[in-house]
Amino acid sequence: MRRALAAIILAAAPCAVSAQEVPERPFRILITNDDGYNSPGMRVLVDSLASLGEVTVAAPAEQQSGVSHSIRLKNPIEVDEFANPHGIKWYAVDARPSTTIRLALNALLDTLPDLVVSGINVGDNVGLTSWLSGTVAGAREAAFHGVPAMAVSMGSGALDDYRAAAGIVRELVLRLRDGGMLEPGLLLNVNLLAPSSMPMKGVRVARQSTAPNTANYEPRTSPRGQLYFWDMWQPAFDDVEGTDLFGFNRGYVVITPFRIDQTDERLMERLRSRLEVDFEVPEEPGG
Repeated sequence: MRRALAAIILAAAPCAVSAQEVPERPFRILITNDDGYNSPGMRVLVDSLASLGEVTVAAPAEQQSGVSHSIRLKNPIEVDEFANPHGIKWYAVDARPSTTIRLALNALLDTLPDLVVSGINVGDNVGLTSWLSGTVAGAREAAFHGVPAMAVSMGSGALDDYRAAAGIVRELVLRLRDGGMLEPGLLLNVNLLAPSSMPMKGVRVARQSTAPNTANYEPRTSPRGQLYFWDMWQPAFDDVEGTDLFGFNRGYVVITPFRIDQTDERLMERLRSRLEVDFEVPEEPGG
C-alpha cells in the first residue's frame, strides 16, 4: 500500500525536482584585513579561496594596523568598488576593519556569509598583541554578528611565503567546513611564521599567551625644545609550552579559539559573596 501511495504521489507531481537536481547554495566567504584592500597577503588569500565558493572582499581603503576594535560612529563612510581578476565584488571602505565588516554584513551583502577570513596580515598577532590587532578585530566583529570567523597573520615574508600561507588557510577552511565546525560564535586566531624562515612543523591548537609586552618610551627633545616620546614597544619574546607564542616561535601554525563572552567564571561566586548586596528602596507613597 505504501509503495502504491508513493507511486501515485510521484505521478501526480511531474514537475518535482529530485534532490540531486536541486542546485546547492554556494559557500560564501567574506575576506577582509587591516593592511588595505590591495595588500599582497589578501590578494593571494583570494586566489586560494576563490574556487571554494562565492567570495566577496571588503577591506579598508588604507592601512589600519594596530587600531584594535575602534569603529566609525559620526562621519560618513566612503565605499569604492574595484575591478579584479576574479570578477568578484571587491570593496575599498574608508573605515577601520571592524567598521568595514559591520558595514559589509549589514549593507553591502545581500545575505550573511558562511565564513569571514581576515588577513593574511603582515606580521604576527600572537599573545597580547591580538588585543591591538585590526586583523583580529575584523574577525571579532563578524563573530559579534554570529558569523564564523578566522583571523590569519604571518611573520613578515616574501610573496611566495604568503602563497604558501594561503594554501594552509585553504586547507584549514576545508577541514572546518567539512567537519561541521563553522558554527555561530567560532572565532579563531591563526598565526604562522613565514615558511621560508623556518620549515613548518605542523598545526597546533594553543591557548593565548599572556606574557607581558615591553612598553618603553624614549624621551627626546625637538630642536625647538619640545619634549616628545618615541615608542619603543616590543612584544613578548617567548612563553611556556602550550601557548600560541611558544608554538609560533618553533615553526607551528598555531590556532587559538577566542570567545566573545569575556566573563571570568572563576571569579563570579567569589565576587558575589563579597560584593553583592540588596539596597533598601523606600516605598513610594500610596504603594
